[in-house]
Amino acid sequence: MSNIIRSLRIRNFVILLLAGCINAIGVTVFLAPVKLYDSGISGTSILLSQITPEQWTLSVFLLLFNVPLFLFGFKKQGITFTIYSLFAVLIYSMASWLITDVLPVDVSVASPLAGQDLLLCALFGGVISGVGSGLTIRNGGAIDGIEVMAVIFSKKLNITVGTFVMIYNVILYVICGIVINSWILPLYSIVTYAAGLKTIDFVVEGIDRSKSVMIVTDKAKEINAALTEEFKCGTTMMSAIGGYSNAEKTVIYFVVNRFQIYRMRNTIQRIDPNAFVTISEVADIFKCNDSIT
Repeated sequence: MSNIIRSLRIRNFVILLLAGCINAIGVTVFLAPVKLYDSGISGTSILLSQITPEQWTLSVFLLLFNVPLFLFGFKKQGITFTIYSLFAVLIYSMASWLITDVLPVDVSVASPLAGQDLLLCALFGGVISGVGSGLTIRNGGAIDGIEVMAVIFSKKLNITVGTFVMIYNVILYVICGIVINSWILPLYSIVTYAAGLKTIDFVVEGIDRSKSVMIVTDKAKEINAALTEEFKCGTTMMSAIGGYSNAEKTVIYFVVNRFQIYRMRNTIQRIDPNAFVTISEVADIFKCNDSIT
């Protein structure tokens, strides 16, 4: 028990509190008032709140579906993830209830900020809820139980996590179209889904992704010294053997941002014009002793 408590961070709970409120604003102020649908369990909850008696609100369905899903995924995801996620869902649900039922915010007819403009509602609802979801993921949890189900069942179905979530959302939007007997709102909801997905990527991985560079060269010491001097940071050198020439090579692993690529390329070409260089995107960078939970 003490190990579990030590693994939890007050900072994470503060950010998750903010994330849940942000997500609630995106959904209740931009999406639900004009009957647009978020993705995953959130979108399912919006649909069910529209076709069930008034007392079955969005907040009720968020808790009703998310809590069992996160508890079901406890063994797979771990206690810390489950606690963070349940906290975020609780805040999301409570904030949604406050906005729609307690605070003087009129969300009964149209979006208080974007009116009846479906495109504005779809874009801003997706972006704002994406910020909330991204902050939750970045701080060790998730705000939608469908992501947990995707992790558990995607391998069994031989598909990726992203594909599982996409299939769920496509089925959800098709059902929404059938239930409301219109395809306009479900199609706009796809815009919401796309905007939210891209925003989550930005929040979790950063707008300016770093680049990993692998340099295969015969002049490793010279290039290593030049890169270290130019960028004031270290590199990693690995021994290798050419698959065709069978000659000994050295591979230099180096991480830069996109503004440094031009300078790096000029530095390498000046020393070894025959060097082979590959550049790939890096989703995140951290040291193992950094506190990331």
